[in-house]
Amino acid sequence: PHHDIYSIEDLAQLIYDLKQINPRAKVTVKLVASSGVGTIAAGVAKAKADVILISGHNGGTGASPATSIKYAGLPWEMGLTEAHQVLAMNKLRDRITLRTDGGLRTGRDIVIAALMGAEEYGIGTAALIAMGCIMVRQCQSNTCPVGVCTQDERLRAKFTGSADKVVNLITFYAQEVREILAEIGARSLDEIIGRADLLTQVSRGHADLDDLDLNPLLITVDGSDRIVYDRSKPRNVVPDTLDAEIIRDGARFFEDGEKMQLSYAVRNTHRTIGTRASSHIVKKFGMRNNLQPDHLTVKLTGSAGQSLGAFAAPGLKIEVSGDANDYVGKGLSGGTVVVRPPMASPLDAGDNTIIGNTVLYGATDGHLFAAGRAGERFAVRNSGAKVVVEGCGSNGCEYMTGGVAVILGGIGANFGAGMTGGMAYVWDPEGEAEEMMNLDSIVTSAVSHPHWESELRGLIERHAAETGSRRAARILQHWETERANFVQICPKEMLTRIAHPLSPESQAVPAE
Repeated sequence: PHHDIYSIEDLAQLIYDLKQINPRAKVTVKLVASSGVGTIAAGVAKAKADVILISGHNGGTGASPATSIKYAGLPWEMGLTEAHQVLAMNKLRDRITLRTDGGLRTGRDIVIAALMGAEEYGIGTAALIAMGCIMVRQCQSNTCPVGVCTQDERLRAKFTGSADKVVNLITFYAQEVREILAEIGARSLDEIIGRADLLTQVSRGHADLDDLDLNPLLITVDGSDRIVYDRSKPRNVVPDTLDAEIIRDGARFFEDGEKMQLSYAVRNTHRTIGTRASSHIVKKFGMRNNLQPDHLTVKLTGSAGQSLGAFAAPGLKIEVSGDANDYVGKGLSGGTVVVRPPMASPLDAGDNTIIGNTVLYGATDGHLFAAGRAGERFAVRNSGAKVVVEGCGSNGCEYMTGGVAVILGGIGANFGAGMTGGMAYVWDPEGEAEEMMNLDSIVTSAVSHPHWESELRGLIERHAAETGSRRAARILQHWETERANFVQICPKEMLTRIAHPLSPESQAVPAE
């Protein structure tokens, strides 16, 4: 779920989520070298990333189109120096490991990158060429003439690369770096990181080239030469969430697999609940475990913060009596999340928002039941989770590739845009839903096939049981008439793979 990062807050939350899964891991954020990249790098550092990679315009694998290689981004030197200077000026440089790549070809390039502020260096293209790549840029066509990137056995037989060739390349890099360091009187790369004062502009005796003023690249920020660059451990540790208590209180579950139920009061500062617990579940029992869906049930009362149940694993069930913020079920991986209003609430759940935006973003498996409306970008890139909500905002089910979404209420504009898999059902008694759909990607129909009707009714029944939804109960009570109010949404792309599942004459029941 990293493709649609729209703000530094989104990025900070994703970094927080990842560090809850594995506190020891280093999180790297890749930024294209461009004007203003220093400001972005400062935001990334404040978001508690550990490594910032400044990628120049002159790298890329053979799979990159020539237009991307030639016309995207700036030289790594420009992006790297800006990022290093801005971070140093804002006293953020010691929080971050700076890495650069994008056309590093020689040991001299590595030394220059160090002098400009980089601590780590990527040499992917050169290593690929050492393995035998000749950069014909047709990787995607399965016709690589030297057998580097192909599944054709005849072409693969031409591959002559070996690990020794890459080792040889790196050895030569190291030798040249040591020779240059000796010439300038330094004992290690760490001693010269950020020492731009050791660089000078070379006159080439050419009017056009000598008109360039490279002085902005050669500025040394006060104090940057005194930063201690320790790359041995993550520098940006994020605070624990409620999961620290869950893991402690649920010791009998995590150690012996005993079925347990835990209860907590929450507020919106409790973020990413269930994520570290899921990490422990996978470590102990495996991703494909034999745990019951509610083997560990965590009951929450109040307003949960962002990323409730992010990446939740099989065996974990989270129940919220209250509401939840954005990113509920982000990357959901087999767990179950239930969100319902408090028992004493006088509000009609179906007319009020109970969970925020980007719900189930990138989910792969599991269930979500919410007795209320979801915000915008609901179930975007969902590829396997099954969900029932009572309305959603714009861009619902965008780029969905799998799973099932049932919406018992109104939808926002652009529903189903880019949808290529999965199935959706919208309760539409007023006949207004189709106006909000992106019909370039999807087709609509009444729910006529017994297989799809059974799937739809089964999910609504479970939704009613899990959340106590009054709307779901009314629909089930009058099912014979309400069934006609549902619109089934199927991606056009699926129609080419299955035997017209929306047709009442079809007896084929395709795989989910």
